[in-house]
This record gives sequence, structure tokens and C-alpha cells, in this order.
Amino acid sequence: MRGPSTSTTNRARSLRKLQNEAEAALWSDLRSRRLNGHKFIRQHPIGPYFADFACRAKRLVVEVDGSQHVGSKADEARDRYMNEVGWSVLRVWSNEVLSQRQAVLETIAAALEGRLSEPVDARDFKYLPSRQVD
Repeated sequence: MRGPSTSTTNRARSLRKLQNEAEAALWSDLRSRRLNGHKFIRQHPIGPYFADFACRAKRLVVEVDGSQHVGSKADEARDRYMNEVGWSVLRVWSNEVLSQRQAVLETIAAALEGRLSEPVDARDFKYLPSRQVD
């Protein structure tokens, strides 16, 4: 199996350079296996989409959203696609990452460790566990 195309790699690189303050803050805690030894990567291509952060071993995507994502139909379609191809999706708000990062990290850890098993759609985050892929 071949890796991502050159254009996909270039797009991922450009997205990494454009990270916002919340993404940079969260990346500082996820990089280099800093969260309970789990390896994360940034701007991971999944089909036509790029995940802000992904833990490939646990098939978990973490998306950091600003207010422009409230009620986004495009995000719903993106989550549905990622979920259908076997990824769990956790969405957190940028302002929560900046003001309550430890709570966000604890939520990510709970998802990684299987302590979140049901879908959650709360004011401050959304979690969609993956569907079983045969």
C-alpha cells in the first residue's frame, strides 16, 4: 500500500503551518506521546478530509473547533464519513482548549482508554464512537 500522494502531503504540511492558538496549545500536550504514551499526528488525511489530530493506533480523531463550526452541516458529513470508515471523532471547542486544557486532555484520555463508549453531544464537546468495521 502506498502512502499519501505528494499533493496530499503538501496540503497536510500547509495546514500544519496554519494552526491556530488552540491547536498549537493542544499539540504541545499531544506530541511526542505526552498523553499517556499515545502517539498523535497532525493533519492526518482520512479520505477527502484532514483530521486536526489523530491517534492511528486507537483510530481516534480530535477536532478543535471555533465558533464558525456551530451547527455545521459540513462537519456533520465529515464526522459521519470518518465514523463510517472506522474512526471515532471527538470535537472540542477552541476556547475550552485554551481555558480548561486539563479537562480536555482528560476527555481525550477517556476516549482513548474506552471510558467513553456512547455518543455524546454536549455544549462543550461532541464524541462519536466508531462503528464496527468488518
